Amino acid sequence: MPSSLVKILLCILISVQAMAQPVNSTGVTTTYRNPVIPGDFADPSLLRVGDTYYAVGTSSEWGPVFPIYTSKDLVNWTYVGPVFHKLPAWTMGSFWAPELVYRQGTYYVYYTARRKSDQHSFIGVATSRDLRSGFTDHGLLLEWTSEAIDPFIIDDGGKPYITWKAYGLDKGKSIELLGAELSADGLKVVGQHFTLLTADRSGWEAGGMEGQALFKRGKYYYMTYSGNACCGPRCNYQVGLARAEKLRGPWEKFSGNPVLVSDDTWKCPGHGTVVTTPDNRYVYLHHAYSGTDFTFTGRQGVLSELVWNDQTQWPTFRYGTSVPAQAEAFGGTAQQKAPGLAVQFTDKIPAIPWTWDVSQPEPPITLQAGQLQFPNVAGSPTGSFLGLVINKGTYTFSTDLTPQANVLQSICVYGDANNALGFGIRSDSLELWQVKDGVRQVLKHHHLPEKASAITLQVRSHVGQYYAFSWQTVSGKPQPITTEPVSGSFLPRWDRAPRIGISVSGPLNTHSLIRSVSMTYP
Repeated sequence: MPSSLVKILLCILISVQAMAQPVNSTGVTTTYRNPVIPGDFADPSLLRVGDTYYAVGTSSEWGPVFPIYTSKDLVNWTYVGPVFHKLPAWTMGSFWAPELVYRQGTYYVYYTARRKSDQHSFIGVATSRDLRSGFTDHGLLLEWTSEAIDPFIIDDGGKPYITWKAYGLDKGKSIELLGAELSADGLKVVGQHFTLLTADRSGWEAGGMEGQALFKRGKYYYMTYSGNACCGPRCNYQVGLARAEKLRGPWEKFSGNPVLVSDDTWKCPGHGTVVTTPDNRYVYLHHAYSGTDFTFTGRQGVLSELVWNDQTQWPTFRYGTSVPAQAEAFGGTAQQKAPGLAVQFTDKIPAIPWTWDVSQPEPPITLQAGQLQFPNVAGSPTGSFLGLVINKGTYTFSTDLTPQANVLQSICVYGDANNALGFGIRSDSLELWQVKDGVRQVLKHHHLPEKASAITLQVRSHVGQYYAFSWQTVSGKPQPITTEPVSGSFLPRWDRAPRIGISVSGPLNTHSLIRSVSMTYP
C-alpha cells in the first residue's frame, strides 16, 4: 500500500477516534453545556486523583478564601468548602489563581495573595492531607520584585518546579514567565530562576502574559497561557500554546496563536489547567465571561477539549477557536441543572455557602427562635453583608424577616464596601438605597401605615444589571417600590462579580432577624 494512502487512512482513524461520542444507557449521545461551574470562579486549577476531579478558583476579595469543588465526570460539580476558613496571617486580600497539586498523599495549594506589610502580591503555599477539612498555611513562598502571581507546579525528573508570572508591575520591562526548582517537600524555592517565555510587546500578547499551565505529552512539554487584559468590560483575554523538549527551554510559541478567543456566547477565555481523563482525553478547565450576563456574573468555569494533530505534534481545540456552548460530555452522566436555594431557619444553621467581604470583619452567625442573626460589625456605609454567588444574571432573591426599630435589614446586591444597592426595612419604614463610590444615597423612601410583624423583601434581577424591588406583608400583595427597574451598572468590580444577599446596618452589634431566604433561577 502506498505510504501516502497509509497516512490518509491513519488521519481518518485519528479523526474518528477524536469524535467518538459517549452514550448513556438509552443509546443517546451525552452532552454538556458551558458553564460547568457557574458563577464567579476565575483562574480555575483542575486536578484528577484517581477517578475524582477537584477544582479550586480565585476568590479575590471574597471570603471564605479559594472555593473548592469536586466532580466524578467534569460536568457536575459539588461545592466542598474553602481552602482557608480564616485569612492566612500574612495576607490581606487579592486571593488569586490558586494551583492545586497532589504529591505522595498530600494536597498542596500554591496561591497568590496581597501581603499586609507592603500590599504587594506574592505567592504562598498551604498543605492538607484531607482537602475537605481545609489547609494549613505555610506562609510566603516566593516574592519577586514588585509582584509574583499565577503559580503553576510541574514535576521534571521527579523534582517539583514552580513557574510564575513576573515583572507585571515593573515599568519598562517585558512580562516573563519564570521557573525555579522547589525543595523535595514543595515548601521552599531552592533553585535559580530561569525564563520560560517573554511576552511579545506587539500583537495579542501586548497586554500581558499569564495563567500558564504545563503538561507533558510524548517528547514535549506543552503550555497553555493567556494574553492581554483578563478582566472587566474592556477585557480581550485569549489563549496561546507553546512547547519545549526540556522544561528550561528553549520554548517555541505556536505559529497559529491565539488559539482560543472571544465570540458572542463566551468572552475573554483563558487561565486554566489541562488534565487527562482516564480514557486519555485532554480537557482544559478555564474561565470566560458569559456573553449575556458578562461582568455581572463574573468569569465562570468552562470546559474546552484539546485534540491532537499527530503530524505536527500540536494540539488544537476540538470545537474551533471559541468556547463551545454545548459539547460532548466525558462519560454517560447527564448534566444536572444548577439548583436554587430555599431555606427556612428553624432549629439548626443550614450549610449555606455564604460569602463576605474580606476587607470587613466576618459576621458571626447564630440561630435563635427560628431566625438567623448576624450583627453589624462593619464600619462601612453598607453595613455587614452575607451573600451568595450569582450563577445566572437573571434570578429572583427574597427574604422573610422581622422588622426592628433601630436596624436597617436589607436585601443587597454588593460589589464592595463602597458600591452596593439595597432595599430594606427599619420598623415601619422602607428604604431603597445605594452606595456608589463610598457615597450613600436614599433613592426611595416609603412609610408603612403600621408596623409589620413580618415582611417579605424581594428583588428580581435581569441579566444581573437591572433590579426590580418589591415588598409584601403576610396578608398583603407584592408591592413594587419603583415603577422602573434600578440600574446596578456600577456594581461589578474589575476582577470580580457582585454577590446577592442580606445586609445589616445601624448601631454596631445590632443584628438581623431573618426567617428565610430563597434564590431561584428561571
